[in-house]
Amino acid sequence: MNTNYQQILDEIYAETRPMLGQGRVADYIPALAKVNPRQYGIAIHTLSGEAFQVGDARVPFSIQSISKVFVLAMVFGRIGETLWTRVGREPSGNAFNSLVQLETENGIPRNPFINAGALVCTDHLVSQTSDPLLNILSFVRMLSNNPKVGFNEEVAESERQTGFRNAALINLMKSFGNIENDVDEVLKVYFHQCALMLDCHDLARAFLFLANRGINPWNGEQILTTSQAKRVNALMQVCGLYDDSGEFAFTVGLPGKSGVGGGIVAVIPNLLSICVWSPALNSHGTSLVGMKALELFTTKTGISIF
Repeated sequence: MNTNYQQILDEIYAETRPMLGQGRVADYIPALAKVNPRQYGIAIHTLSGEAFQVGDARVPFSIQSISKVFVLAMVFGRIGETLWTRVGREPSGNAFNSLVQLETENGIPRNPFINAGALVCTDHLVSQTSDPLLNILSFVRMLSNNPKVGFNEEVAESERQTGFRNAALINLMKSFGNIENDVDEVLKVYFHQCALMLDCHDLARAFLFLANRGINPWNGEQILTTSQAKRVNALMQVCGLYDDSGEFAFTVGLPGKSGVGGGIVAVIPNLLSICVWSPALNSHGTSLVGMKALELFTTKTGISIF
């Protein structure tokens, strides 16, 4: 396939830049409210070893819920199918931080990407490792091939100070017996994982193992089995953008994961991964320009999973 990815990125960037100024940043987390909403970058990594980028693709940003994919991969790779006794695999149909279903479904979150499900995954990680924050850092640094990836302590503290709903979610699950560890310890890890700072270039590179049947192309390490990688991609397809997941499947047609920091990462199995970052969000908490950029990418290349 002789697709000119750089030319396509340049075209997309030119076509979508006039949209900058629409949407709004995630101001319910004070540290994110400070981010310049007019920043915008795109990066691609292919399994053949090529890389392409445009705009602010090397500006680090808070990846927020994109981190849930890394923690899910770490836990799923360690404990396998046991994970699904404590978290489901279905779209929630509700907001990512909703408490409603937890009460009626006995503290079992619908999927690993809503906040409640991600907290269960983080709880698993706390149970499995003596230093979960170091483990997360090491894992993401390895996948991104960047030893400088770190946490933004200001963002983590901002999350802690405003994380009342996450505290409510985890305490409700604890009351149902679905959280094993100290609530404050799990929340500390969770707030830090959301405060990971990566740029588009590094995030696209870090997701490439999901386009490569679970194998990290940089060192050949089997992160997930082929079956597990397929399942993570399926979960991203149906749940990765919360109540925007249907629209994303309809317009873009790729497994993807968003974060309220304005990033979206998507993969085309056996081919590439792509990351878009534009901090201004639509009403569902998805990067407004990012969604359009990825729609144009699959339209212009003619490549999606459908």
